[in-house]
Amino acid sequence: MTRPGGGVSGVLGVDSGGSGLRVVVAVDGGRGAVAPLASKEPVRTGPRGIDANHMLQQLVPMARQLMADAGVGTLRAVAIGAAGLTTLGDALRAELPSALARELGVRRLALVADAVTAYTGALGQRVGAVVAAGTGMIAIGTDLKSWRRADGWGHLLGDCGGGSWIGQAGLDAALRAHDGRPGGSARLLARAEEMFGSADALPGRLYPRTDRPAVLASFAPQVAACAESDPAAAEILAAAARHIADSAAAVCPAEGDAASGEVQVALTGGLFKMGDPLLVPLRTALADRLPYARQVPAAGDPLDGAVRIAVDLAADRLTLPRDDSMLHVVAEAMDATEVPEGA
Repeated sequence: MTRPGGGVSGVLGVDSGGSGLRVVVAVDGGRGAVAPLASKEPVRTGPRGIDANHMLQQLVPMARQLMADAGVGTLRAVAIGAAGLTTLGDALRAELPSALARELGVRRLALVADAVTAYTGALGQRVGAVVAAGTGMIAIGTDLKSWRRADGWGHLLGDCGGGSWIGQAGLDAALRAHDGRPGGSARLLARAEEMFGSADALPGRLYPRTDRPAVLASFAPQVAACAESDPAAAEILAAAARHIADSAAAVCPAEGDAASGEVQVALTGGLFKMGDPLLVPLRTALADRLPYARQVPAAGDPLDGAVRIAVDLAADRLTLPRDDSMLHVVAEAMDATEVPEGA
């Protein structure tokens, strides 16, 4: 929809995580998105949680460039998916609405936990559960009345079945073999020494690292590579599958939505690129724990989810449960003439 002097209207989707910031503008009700821009610098956290000023310093220039590239003069809505929003998002909720209104003219804003954008990218506005797994692991589900989440507690307290968990279990099996303790794996020991040097030096290489979860997760593909011929590696992945299925079952609604009656379960995130060594036992575990739910491919990723939320917010059809910590919406009334055609 074109406005006099305003150009084409669009929406902005943002995915802020541990690897940086990804931003995209979409036009025509979510179609015709221009290529996203990305920053490899993660948004900082401090005493007040996620640093709103640091996010703005990165986000505003990228948004302006994308709007210019797409010929977008007006943003109907913005959705920002942010890792840590649930527990560290107070500054974002307090500062971003007025700052984005001032800098970009934003009148409708959704601040969204990254698990919710992962859910929406995978399933849209449907009843079900989504497991998002990479270095960490979290499961989220909804009956479209409220949200439920399981795990996502970080590598020291949880993230069971995620990349850092698998990597740590693999290194444990390697060191067991080094010591001659039961449950060891000579294959994993050889892989660990190829990656990190001698087993005796491993603590010194690992413990001082501030990026320890990512370092642990970097060993997870080695566990998958050994699983076909190594019983210890295969059991690690089978245990990971059981943990993931347990989390999915903890959040998955027992009944489907009114329209279809169906409950869907989807997997999203880089961990599942390991393929069959993890996916085969995981599909079996999900079928055992959630026999009533249909396993479906994820339709998109968290950035797709942010765009979908922004599009639905702009068109007044966002039916996902509102929650100050998970899906916080700030919206002014929109004139009917501003609703996009076909929305």
